[in-house]
Amino acid sequence: MSKVSVQVFSGPEPSLIGDAVRQRIDQLVGEQDRSLVVEELSGEEYTIDQVVDAVQTPPLLSDRRIVVVRGFNRFKSEELGPLVELLRDPPTTTDLVVEWGSGAVPKKLLDAAKSTGGEQIKVAAPGTGRARNTWFEERFQASSLKLDSAARQVLAEHLGEDVARLAGLMRTLEGVHGFGAALGEAEVMPFLGDEGGVPPWDLTDAIDRGDMTAALEVLERMLRAGARHPLQVMATLHSHYERMLRLDGTGISNEKDAAVHLGMKGSSFPAKKALDQAHRLGSKKIRRVIELLSETDIDLRGKSALGGDILMEILVARLAHLAH
Repeated sequence: MSKVSVQVFSGPEPSLIGDAVRQRIDQLVGEQDRSLVVEELSGEEYTIDQVVDAVQTPPLLSDRRIVVVRGFNRFKSEELGPLVELLRDPPTTTDLVVEWGSGAVPKKLLDAAKSTGGEQIKVAAPGTGRARNTWFEERFQASSLKLDSAARQVLAEHLGEDVARLAGLMRTLEGVHGFGAALGEAEVMPFLGDEGGVPPWDLTDAIDRGDMTAALEVLERMLRAGARHPLQVMATLHSHYERMLRLDGTGISNEKDAAVHLGMKGSSFPAKKALDQAHRLGSKKIRRVIELLSETDIDLRGKSALGGDILMEILVARLAHLAH
């Protein structure tokens, strides 16, 4: 029987790491019932002892368990002792997926992972030229969508250096058009820009002010008569809060450094807004926002009996309440 498998995902781009972790979980789950085999620990509340307990818990109605721990870089090296000790003689029925995030991974954790046959997976954004083109092509091919050459080109050109948005865009397109859909430029373009209608910052600004009434009014205008699909609004919110997540904990205090960190060119005003709101919310609330976005994203893809518009109203109300 195989040992516990430990994989540690690290890198500076939260959404790229999240996408890599998601793919790994899908590989491990395969055809099994995800609700029976996957346990996730995230946020600011879980402890190392809870991780150890989760890894040691035997599987129920399956051969193996998959334990996913997110935001693991909040633990200091000296706090990892109980987990490192467990991995010296690990259970044989658990796969451990560690979403470390940015920063150096402690050597003791890497050594423990490697002793089980695991590894560190460094997730990086693509380079330029041919390397960038290859990076995009690999992700297009990994998707269920059948994108023609025009659709692929417009996606790559529109994203520019903000490649972290690609995974979210592809999931949105799958959610709207269905898995395996054949798409051209005409089907992709509405999800890349904001052609008329309500500017996305009207929604995010109202949420950031904590003005629930205004935020819900803007959302209603966005969704009215199908002007935007709920998943398009989700893509806007993901992008908005991902910037805050990337700035959180960096110690950056001015908009120019924030813009450089976020890879933004031109005006630094969007970076300033993200930095100011990240400081207002703080780490705990930002993590809670990410959890709410993830939960709603899953519900929008069929896990809830509620309609998409209602799910979005609940989400926006909660986000505005957190910012109040």
